Amino acid sequence: MRTYLLVSIIAAVVSYLTTPLARWCALRWGAITAVRDRDVHAVPTPRLGGMAMFAGLLVALLIGSQMPFLEPVYANPRPIFGIVGGAALVCALGVADDIYDLDWLTKLMGQVLAAGFLAWQGVLLYQLPIGAVLSGSSRTAVFVTVVSVVVAMNAVNFVDGLDGLAAGVLAIGGAAFFVYAYLLTTDTSRDDFSSLATLVVGVLVGACVGFLPHNLYPARIFMGDSGSMLLGFVMASAAIVVTGQIDPAAVVDRVQFPAYVPILLPVAVLVLPLLDMGLAIVRRLLKGKSPFHPDRLHLHHRLLALGHSHRRAVLIMYVWTAVLAFGVAALAVLSTTTVLVATGVGVLVATALTLGPLRGRTPTSVEALP
Repeated sequence: MRTYLLVSIIAAVVSYLTTPLARWCALRWGAITAVRDRDVHAVPTPRLGGMAMFAGLLVALLIGSQMPFLEPVYANPRPIFGIVGGAALVCALGVADDIYDLDWLTKLMGQVLAAGFLAWQGVLLYQLPIGAVLSGSSRTAVFVTVVSVVVAMNAVNFVDGLDGLAAGVLAIGGAAFFVYAYLLTTDTSRDDFSSLATLVVGVLVGACVGFLPHNLYPARIFMGDSGSMLLGFVMASAAIVVTGQIDPAAVVDRVQFPAYVPILLPVAVLVLPLLDMGLAIVRRLLKGKSPFHPDRLHLHHRLLALGHSHRRAVLIMYVWTAVLAFGVAALAVLSTTTVLVATGVGVLVATALTLGPLRGRTPTSVEALP
């Protein structure tokens, strides 16, 4: 555990120290988010924060390769190369979009390319950790992998609408994933506690934590598409790695049901982004518009419309993520009944915060937001 925490701290420190450099690059290259009708921020803000998070991820993984505890993880370099290489492609694509505002088709093609590279390096979603085969052929596995990664990237991009929201949601959800992946690894291996998924998620959490001080309201820099797509890509990669690395025969009876969690937990971590994206696509299609047509009806816009302040809206999204992600992760150590009761209480608390008396004066409509 100490090794994982160390690489996570390294990622956080590097991300924190390089964010001012990313901000300088954004100002120099013109990667600045103007104030548009659908935006919440009041002043033009530089982006490219994803560059700093990628630097934290890269440096932490390079240093981790020199740690004896993690030697088994690096014994097969292809998965790590796939994750790092794909993350680099995604980050570069995001940087180009942050500067030049690429059209949606170009971005989608770049996302598919990065996800395809990941699959080419052997990181494939082909088997559940309970021995159930998900796909019958390598082509199907590649297709399912690419679709899953692209969906995750776009889901995080959809929710990235308030200062500190996406980075905080992924840090909290990633922390739950980190705890679960570590516990599952220790349950299924008596001699080797090294795990690529645990390492990657720990580094992801560190990169988010290091970036957050610069991104909290009022943000001095946004992560931009270079950051949101990067976070979605890395989280999806870690989830896919878990499904392929846990030996089905080694999963003991106590964690047979939690063995489904490698599939459920990423969904729980990304439930708000996925819900936001799904609602947005349906809403826009019903209006006869493109699914990529921007509007002011995202979940965070609706929280503001309910009368919540910027900070409180972000905090509420944090609470929902923590309740759902840690609720699923808790299946690794607690009984299903206990988890359901605790999660139910958490949902009630989150609902009270969302709809309760802490709200300010409610605007007449979402479009009435400043």
